[in-house]
Amino acid sequence: MIRVQVRPNEPLEAALRRFKRQCNYAGIFRLAKKHAYHEKTSDRRRREERERLRNIVLAERKRGGGAPVGRSNKKRRAKPGKNQDRRNNDQPDFDPLTADTTIQKSEG
Repeated sequence: MIRVQVRPNEPLEAALRRFKRQCNYAGIFRLAKKHAYHEKTSDRRRREERERLRNIVLAERKRGGGAPVGRSNKKRRAKPGKNQDRRNNDQPDFDPLTADTTIQKSEG
């Protein structure tokens, strides 16, 4: 239970601000919003998964790592078959670390 005593010569608005701040820190507002309406089990599961992923992403950012490998909402493109490969297999893959980055001017 949260209690706030009004100090001598303290305006009521200041005490009310302290009360609201303590309620916010204790999570009372969050609980009131959570129980304000019925949440389906499937919706709760989706929300909890989103929260878990958000916590993982924030922890990775804080740690200084890249984005974690997780489920994304993007649809995945079908892998090309043998005849559908658009790359020319005669050319090697482009490697940006070993590529020549100098610009050559053409004569003309």
